[in-house]
Amino acid sequence: MNLKAIYVVALMWLSQFAFSQEGIPVFADYLSDNLYLVHPSMAGAANANKIRLTARAQWFDVDNAPNLQTANINFRVGDKTGLGAIVYKDENGRFNQSGAYLTFAYHLLFSRDRTDLNMLSFGASTGFIQSNVDLRGLDDPFDPDPVILDRVQKDFYYNVDVGMSYHYLEWYAHFTVKNLLPVARDIFNQTDPTRAPIRESNNQRRYIFSLGYLFDLGGEDGFSLEPSLLYQATDQTQESTIDANMKVYKDLGEVTTLWGGISYRRSLDGAEFSQDGLAVENQQLQYITPFLGVNYKKWLVGYTYSYQSNSVVLSNGGFHQLTIGYDFAKQKERWNCKCPAVNSH
Repeated sequence: MNLKAIYVVALMWLSQFAFSQEGIPVFADYLSDNLYLVHPSMAGAANANKIRLTARAQWFDVDNAPNLQTANINFRVGDKTGLGAIVYKDENGRFNQSGAYLTFAYHLLFSRDRTDLNMLSFGASTGFIQSNVDLRGLDDPFDPDPVILDRVQKDFYYNVDVGMSYHYLEWYAHFTVKNLLPVARDIFNQTDPTRAPIRESNNQRRYIFSLGYLFDLGGEDGFSLEPSLLYQATDQTQESTIDANMKVYKDLGEVTTLWGGISYRRSLDGAEFSQDGLAVENQQLQYITPFLGVNYKKWLVGYTYSYQSNSVVLSNGGFHQLTIGYDFAKQKERWNCKCPAVNSH
């Protein structure tokens, strides 16, 4: 692969993720019973309080490759109120951001008792984010550029995510708007009066919609099948991706559930590139993500591996993610449905 192809792929990857990464990027975390990390309306939606920790590392064979760590807790207060908190750190070469979110959710129960599930939820999160760009060592010491500052440039932002969720028996749907407020990230602006000004858009808004259903296959084998879709789009760049997921559950007694599946993510926008400098090709960003995990009593452990299947990639290495969870202080008995997002062992 020549340098031009690498450069174009880097631009494609950054346009798909870096612009929209104000806040926590959306990977396949939600498939490991971590929906609150994506949808604020899921804070306190389950019948038990939840803690989830994740660690994600990309491209082990690339120096300063992206990595992400998150920790979150969400719980129910009373019958209708949910609260939650998230802290995270996201590093990508010379750019990194860290932050915290605080969430309030409200759950409307339309069912009269626990025999059926019919719940509409609303949630809002306020995020406090610090972004850093390390500019040290970039300038030529023999021909310094006054625009390049030999320092770590920092800035602080806040924004709001809002969303809603609906659960009806084994059906569920979520819709979330991330980065609702117009906020400009000044560290990406060029304001030197001797040069043409460069200003980043203040529109970091992103829309996420997901829909799924769990099929109880019945019988003594204890298998359940959960197909789902997740669609996300950025407002400013009009870029979008869709995830097609299939998740399988296997009950191993009353306190143990083994689960796993596969996810396929594809961008709906193409990026043009050339490997020989002549022929122009087009490709969509594609990820194939198998995942596997187990719930045992109050504990959850999950592993996710993502492989980028484009014809031109920065690295053949994959994306590894580990999730650890703990459910505690069960508030209510289980719903009488196969609905693992809101039912805990």
